[in-house]
Amino acid sequence: MSKRSDHITILMADDDPDDQMLAKEALTEARLANKLYFVEDGEELLDYLHNRGKYAEQPSPRPGLILLDLNMPKMDGRQALKEIKQDADLRRIPIVVLTTSSAEEDILRTYELGVNSFITKPVTFEGLVEVMKSLSRYWFEIVELPQDEAPVAAAQNASS
Repeated sequence: MSKRSDHITILMADDDPDDQMLAKEALTEARLANKLYFVEDGEELLDYLHNRGKYAEQPSPRPGLILLDLNMPKMDGRQALKEIKQDADLRRIPIVVLTTSSAEEDILRTYELGVNSFITKPVTFEGLVEVMKSLSRYWFEIVELPQDEAPVAAAQNASS
């Protein structure tokens, strides 16, 4: 993995603490050095991305990849995906749905909303490790991602 890809932050939106723990362990097992942050619902995901609420005081690193569960409290992944892809400052962040659902309706709907990939969560830890390795190879070694950019408003404030 290139040095640049090690610095790409991964943000995972998932309300299940066990899934969060397994994802963290799978990234470690897959030998990925990327920072991994967690949010527990769609509202918190948007707060993180917009530096609002508990993220207002200390802005969090802009993610280079979002792993998104669909079924979360407050605001589900579908609504969060829709809002992110409608936002000019956020729409370029790649989003991979990582969910227990394999329903054709969910797959179709999320692609219509602009998701970059849809993955049904594997049932074993070994399967999750393989998914994390594949995600890493694809998103951090094969494709070119846009350089980390500050939101437009922050850039405008800096030039004032």
